[in-house]
Amino acid sequence: MKSVGTNIRKTPLNHLVVAIKGAGEMASAIAWRLYMAHIRRIIMLERPSPLAVRRQVSFCEAVYEGRHTVEGVDALKVDSSAQAHAAWSLGAIAVLIDPDWNALRDLRPDVCVDAILAKKNLGTALSDAPLVIGLGPGFVAPRDVHMLIETNRGHHLGRVITTGGAEKNTGIPGKIDGFTVERVLRSPQDGCFEALLAIGDLVKQGDSVGSVGTAMVRAHVDGVVRGLIRSGTQVTKGFKLGDIDPRGNIEHCATISEKARAIAGSVLEAILRVYLAPAGG
Repeated sequence: MKSVGTNIRKTPLNHLVVAIKGAGEMASAIAWRLYMAHIRRIIMLERPSPLAVRRQVSFCEAVYEGRHTVEGVDALKVDSSAQAHAAWSLGAIAVLIDPDWNALRDLRPDVCVDAILAKKNLGTALSDAPLVIGLGPGFVAPRDVHMLIETNRGHHLGRVITTGGAEKNTGIPGKIDGFTVERVLRSPQDGCFEALLAIGDLVKQGDSVGSVGTAMVRAHVDGVVRGLIRSGTQVTKGFKLGDIDPRGNIEHCATISEKARAIAGSVLEAILRVYLAPAGG
């Protein structure tokens, strides 16, 4: 692929070093998919206080707990990029607090995936790795990244894009069982969030899920609390606090979503396109 840097090393797939910016839901699905495909030298670069909503399926929980498991795959918090090798030797994904992405310089990964989903480019560049992949809007290939993955639900979800950008952010959550904005819990005001329920709890419309200061956070639909940020988090008005899955299946809380699996599979495809390409192809 001509847009990919010429410094691609034909490294065996199981020896590839992959750096993933972010360790939230989508980033974790990618890490899980690569791990299951035996691409296991993975380091995830996170902020000091991650704000994942779907915490049960987000490896960033290792920042708080030291270890976190998603569908049978372990992630370990490490204190330096050098310690990533120790995590890998234990069969685990490494999670490093590294908001400035210094590990890219230290480890020189073969692949870098920007999975922050900031809807804008926060500094990812082609120089980050021989193969750089972005998720969703905010990137243009091959200017900012070599490839990017469409993240908008619909016909093109998961499409690997090599020229141009992804669809614009609509600001409307994906429809689940007929509901969109109704299923998302948002902060009614600035303040400190305190949860009254836990991920996996069943709720009815109007039930209190938590509070921000003196204001209650209530469910707008019946279902199961699929995601919820940590209690004690300072939030601003309108901040996403959690989501209700109207399908009400508690097992879904601890498993990767269909959207995340599709996007993760596309990242794997992008890597295979490059690292399994015939010489000169």
